[in-house]
Amino acid sequence: MACVATTAALIFVQFFARTLPVLLVGELLGGLVLGTYTTIAPTYASEVCPIALRGHLTSYINLCFVMGQLLANGVIAGTSQLDNHWAYSAPFAIQWLWPVIIMAGTVFAPESPWWLIRQDRLEDAEKALNRLSSRRINNKLVLAMMIETDRLELEMETGTTYWDVFNKANIRRTEISIAVFVTQVFSGIYLVGYAAYFFQLAGLAGSRAFDMSVGFLAVGFVATLLSWILIAKYGRRRIYNTGVALLATIMFLIGILDCAPDYENRPAIIWAQSTLMIVWNGVFDLTIGPVCYTIFCEVSATKVRSKTIAVATATQALVGIVMTVAIPYMINPDQANWRGKIGFFYGK
Repeated sequence: MACVATTAALIFVQFFARTLPVLLVGELLGGLVLGTYTTIAPTYASEVCPIALRGHLTSYINLCFVMGQLLANGVIAGTSQLDNHWAYSAPFAIQWLWPVIIMAGTVFAPESPWWLIRQDRLEDAEKALNRLSSRRINNKLVLAMMIETDRLELEMETGTTYWDVFNKANIRRTEISIAVFVTQVFSGIYLVGYAAYFFQLAGLAGSRAFDMSVGFLAVGFVATLLSWILIAKYGRRRIYNTGVALLATIMFLIGILDCAPDYENRPAIIWAQSTLMIVWNGVFDLTIGPVCYTIFCEVSATKVRSKTIAVATATQALVGIVMTVAIPYMINPDQANWRGKIGFFYGK
């Protein structure tokens, strides 16, 4: 709730900003708080849901990102024609709706029983379990299992500090968590933010490029829903590795098409590249997009789960910053002018 309240307060800075420096400060401060949600959400989801539903609930985080992008595109489309500060102030103002909804929902959200056990609040942990499950479940047995798991991890010296995520007992878990998250960046996910711009560079008209970017996100929404079927039926490793292979193949195809003779005068090739980008996004949100959250929630030790996720998220963010700076230079006609050849970079 503290993070949500801080987010609501920082929206004031963004909403009333009338100069770029003030807007930048508001965005930076807001981004720092928003980063905490990426750690808190998967940790809480994995600790309160039944094991059978953990894959679905943790992968739902990816769906939330996709829905947020869709809503943002819709709002920006509605305000883009304005010629005053409301063109950017209105989208910021709409963000005040979400803290109200979230804070109302937290009233009904119990504390994590795992966290309560680690604080030696066993009675509160049992009460939380009773709120999270039906009366048919014997929560005393569930609580006993959780207490034993916590005890075993303590004996294994899994620790509770950030340094402990790199000790002998946890290093392998941490490596996997970082790898599955950073691979999202190296597969090309940051191109999503430049989808409309990429389509324009590929030769599509501005309105068509925007429509294509909306379709791009809509496919991701449907694909994330379909991923729940795969998660229930197949192993995480198989889904993830298959996704990485398919994404690399699609990126190579986009790059190869860009090498076609007389490329700029062949609209069929441009449309083929755009279609492949949409297919790529569908594959991403069907495989490594949602499954990533499931994997790093399941492989991390419960005692340092939040810290393992935080380290993985921070590493992904650092790599993401590099890509955010590099991509405009890669695809800008006045710089590297790679256009679709950026597919070779992400497909390698």
